[in-house]
Amino acid sequence: MSDVAERQQWGSKAGFLMSAIGSAVGLGNIWRFPYVLYEQGGGAFLIPYLVAMFTAAIPLLVLEYTIGSQMRGTSALSWARIRAKYEWLGWLQAFFAGCIMVYYSAILSWAISYTRFAFTMAWGDDPNGFFFGSFLKLSDGPMQIGTVNLAVLAGLVLLWGSAFLVCSRRVRGLEKANLIMMPALFILMLIIIIRGLMLPGAAAGLNTLFTPDFHAMLNPRVWLAAYGHVFFSCSLASGVMVTYSSYLPKKSELTNSACIAGFSNSFFEILCAVGVFSILGFMAGQQGVPATEVATSGIGLAFIAFPAGFNTMGNLGVFFSITFFFALVVGGYTSLLSLMEAFIAPFTEKFKISRRKGYAILCSLGFAASILFTTNGGLYILDIADFFINNFGLVLVGLLEAFIVGWLLKTGYFRELANANSYFKFGRWWDACIRFIIPIMLSSTIMLSIRNLILNGYEGYPMIAMILYGALLIALCFVFSFVLQSKGWAIPVQTAEVQLPPGRGKGKEGK
Repeated sequence: MSDVAERQQWGSKAGFLMSAIGSAVGLGNIWRFPYVLYEQGGGAFLIPYLVAMFTAAIPLLVLEYTIGSQMRGTSALSWARIRAKYEWLGWLQAFFAGCIMVYYSAILSWAISYTRFAFTMAWGDDPNGFFFGSFLKLSDGPMQIGTVNLAVLAGLVLLWGSAFLVCSRRVRGLEKANLIMMPALFILMLIIIIRGLMLPGAAAGLNTLFTPDFHAMLNPRVWLAAYGHVFFSCSLASGVMVTYSSYLPKKSELTNSACIAGFSNSFFEILCAVGVFSILGFMAGQQGVPATEVATSGIGLAFIAFPAGFNTMGNLGVFFSITFFFALVVGGYTSLLSLMEAFIAPFTEKFKISRRKGYAILCSLGFAASILFTTNGGLYILDIADFFINNFGLVLVGLLEAFIVGWLLKTGYFRELANANSYFKFGRWWDACIRFIIPIMLSSTIMLSIRNLILNGYEGYPMIAMILYGALLIALCFVFSFVLQSKGWAIPVQTAEVQLPPGRGKGKEGK
């Protein structure tokens, strides 16, 4: 393909792996996985979790690595080279990455503010009231947007400005940032984990976390939760892995890299779970309640439960809180950079604009869009958008990826490409995962999410807000994806000789 020689590349395999792991490791590892593990059967959940890693996360990682490295393009260009009619799927991945990027930056801005608050424990004796009241000044609902929070806005200026400096020149900027930040994040979390294990009550927290409930494994929802979690946790279907792997040399080893990235993420998640529940066990002991009563996830864990726990640690709490919130910033920042790359790189290829110009446009527009999430109603809007994109948008993209490759193209062709230069050769079990297991599990996840939404709604939000900030957002991503597919490419786009199953297609493709 004509633009291969000009394509940027990672400086080393270690740089690529650190960047891939940095994309996967983020806020969800720290504040989502520990609670999912606890809620879905404790230690018994590790069994469906590992099964899901082997049968969904690793196969999809290998598929996305193969598509990017062999088609030599970001998400949109790679799918256009597979088949011109599938280009829209690559754009859909990019737009979902862009949506996540915008509200993700707001959460990181909160973490930046809380890193500053940690020096004086500014949240006081009421972390809940401080977060929702004094800090966010939360309005009464998602339709009451209110005014801009200047502290959060300042954090966004810092994030978008630094991201432009890191990423605007070459992809090596991403590599250098991840080579520094990922070891730093691991050290920070290791400090939290070791000290957490030394706290009185840590054992009670770990018992709460890991005590297995094997009856939970009979519940199909637990298995769906495992597949849903590994899907989100490994940065699948957002275009990140396709884009990152496109910067690899064409004859790169793929299957081993996918296993290293996937299981490094899992190892980090389990470490985070140990650290989080050690501290929650200590908090429970201080409050004289079971650990189950302080276990929570998401924003509530990071910005309310943990500050309350740090308050009980005396002078040690200051060190702990600074370390924790700085770790949140570092972990989230590497994920933010990957989302930015996945979003803007297809545009720079499609319209042949310089990387610096593309990032200047992205950071300007991204900053402007993220201002919505600094308002008094921003948390509600963020929550709705995140729910729809994660439960419907990304899962649907993953389902479409597996369906197109497994049923409309030829899985054996992609498996041979992945195995060509790999240490570990994948067999036909990989084809079975792509064709059967992933479509069945992801389609079941979507149907269950739709059923729950119809029957129970979501967090009591009014229907107009759900449509405006959720359903309409998904619909617009589809519309913009097809619009961009209709535009011509400023670079040559050679369609790859992707094989079809016997009897499909014409000429060479049908043979």
